[in-house]
Amino acid sequence: MHNQKYVFSQLLDFLDRNAFNYLARKYDGDKYVKQFTCYNQLAVLMFGQLCNRESLRDVVLATQVHASKAFHLGFGKAATKSNLSKANNNRDYRIFEEFAYKVVAEARACRADDIFKLGGNVYAFDSTTIELCLETFKWALYRKNQGKGGIKVHTLYDIETSIPTFFHITEARVHDMNAMDVIPYEENSFYIFDRGYNDFRRLHNIESIGAYFVVRGKKNNDFRPTKWTRRFQPGSGILSDAIGYMDGQFTREKYPDKIRRIKYWDEENKREFIFFTNALDINPMMVAELYHQRWQIELFFKWLKQHLKIKKFWGNSENAVRIQIYSAIISYCMMAIVQKKMRIERSIYEMLQIVSISLTDTTPLKDLFGKPNYNIVNELDGSSEPTLF
Repeated sequence: MHNQKYVFSQLLDFLDRNAFNYLARKYDGDKYVKQFTCYNQLAVLMFGQLCNRESLRDVVLATQVHASKAFHLGFGKAATKSNLSKANNNRDYRIFEEFAYKVVAEARACRADDIFKLGGNVYAFDSTTIELCLETFKWALYRKNQGKGGIKVHTLYDIETSIPTFFHITEARVHDMNAMDVIPYEENSFYIFDRGYNDFRRLHNIESIGAYFVVRGKKNNDFRPTKWTRRFQPGSGILSDAIGYMDGQFTREKYPDKIRRIKYWDEENKREFIFFTNALDINPMMVAELYHQRWQIELFFKWLKQHLKIKKFWGNSENAVRIQIYSAIISYCMMAIVQKKMRIERSIYEMLQIVSISLTDTTPLKDLFGKPNYNIVNELDGSSEPTLF
């Protein structure tokens, strides 16, 4: 008789199963299905993510080892390689996509924090490229002459909650700037971009809806100042702060309104940065700090590739790849929710390391994550390992 819940089952309790089953019905995911349901599929995929399985065969083998516990772990009795492969290829990825956004919303709500006090959310937007073999993933064309395939995961990342809020998956050959057209902009929010997003027509669209942007400029961006701020705090790194107009032959037409240019000297890296923003009134050091915080999204991409399995895919179709990416996002946000709701002092990295070898234990989560190992924390602080949260 099973008296205690497994660690994996305790983690799944933080997800809204009824909401997932509603989406499965909405997209006919369980139509004509008798055993291996969409929820069973999600449980198997998340189990594979959390215990670091490398391939589809590894995932199925890991679940079959625990066949006697399958019901209590959420796998169902028919988690075979053929069933999982068929489900990944044929079931509508929108089931997992919409559920991922629901979990994202819950994670943001419980982790809400007004760090910058700017009157709106603060987002960083960037993309990460995952290279694929073109012979296997024929739909993901990247560099045909080199036989390379690939996809880009364009991500909008909430800096204040450390939660990714929007994803746009495209072929790797799609330019980053094109993804700016699908961002769900919010009035009064701030959007931070690297210099690969120097498209002033698209930046002006952000201005037109009442939102703000900070983008790293290029040295060849023509700018005509009309108003200068001449006093700066010593040692702040601010070299110049001016309000004016873009003065290039085409950029003035694309961005006809006032814009602000800030030059900043990064003493640590001995580099000069140029920032453009439509936030005309905030402190110039805040602009530099906002761009500095953009690095969080780079850490997120690094963390995601290192600790959740999206570099090696468990299916070759576009549908299977999307389902795997969304199951990784669900796993990430679930751990963020667990950390916040249970007030766990450990980092997400530590939690994942513990979970990867404890999924089939029956230890209560409070005991499992209690008493942080400060030797591990100190080791992480001295390493290059991203320590989100």
